[in-house]
Amino acid sequence: MSELEELKRAADTLSSADEVALACHMNPDADALGSMLGLSNLLRSRGVRTVCSYGNEPLDLPRWATLLPGIDHVVPPSAFPPEPAVMATCDCASFDRLGVLGEPATRARELIWIDHHRSNDGYGTVRLVDPDASSTCEMVFRLIETMGGDFDRDVALCLYAGLVTDTGRFQYQATTPETLRVAARLREHDFDHAELVRAMYEDNDPAFLRLLGTALGRMTEVREASVVWTYITQADLAEAGVGPGDTEDVIDVLRTARDVDVAAVLKQQRDGRFKVSVRSRGAHDLAAVASSFGGGGHRLAAGYTSEHGPEGTIERLVEALRLAS
Repeated sequence: MSELEELKRAADTLSSADEVALACHMNPDADALGSMLGLSNLLRSRGVRTVCSYGNEPLDLPRWATLLPGIDHVVPPSAFPPEPAVMATCDCASFDRLGVLGEPATRARELIWIDHHRSNDGYGTVRLVDPDASSTCEMVFRLIETMGGDFDRDVALCLYAGLVTDTGRFQYQATTPETLRVAARLREHDFDHAELVRAMYEDNDPAFLRLLGTALGRMTEVREASVVWTYITQADLAEAGVGPGDTEDVIDVLRTARDVDVAAVLKQQRDGRFKVSVRSRGAHDLAAVASSFGGGGHRLAAGYTSEHGPEGTIERLVEALRLAS
């Protein structure tokens, strides 16, 4: 089925629903939250009841998320409908990224899967997946156009947040002329985009800066593999007084290392495993590498979860990069 046909099916399903349950991936970034809340706000403006969540307990919302309209509609996973008639997922590259919300997804009568990751693993009764889209927020914008195109400031602000972050403030390769046209449409609405960007990029707590110093202090370069990496433990988070949702910017600092292709940040989760975030300057297909470890993402930005500790995880990553070269 073509993308236009899938968009029409999704638009018809959402427009005829009385209630829609929406979920995004665990440890959400602005594209995940922005696309979920943007779609939720659009549906609410048209009289559809919505409930939003993601699979973290506790939710541990990022500080900047308070600027996103509709954030008060996000509920803990325990309050999510167990058998939704219509459910939409946003920015989930793989089914396991739903966490505990995977159970309601398997029971949903209609499951609309909205994503832009090349490694997407194929779930959903209706699939809106375009790996060439800059962001899931751009995909939601296409869906809104199919539903009639009318949207308000609250929708625009949420979608703009995801568009800005997933394009690296319009610097990444995924930024197309169409992406900039979408951004222009969103900016026609009256919201303070400068305040939003400051909150996401220029509002670091001194505690985070101390944690960043710890992470950079243990940075290691594997020169023969063109990899630079570091790790953050639960003890580091506790000592700094920083939540796991406030560590996303570490990888953006590490990836600026000169003459290195791959940057990796390992962040220990509550269960002891490490969430691995990897970025490439272009010499490696990280989506393929992450997929080999049960994760996914894009060619130049991907992630997965490891049970092997920092050293063991990097040994396996280096070997996977070697095999993928």
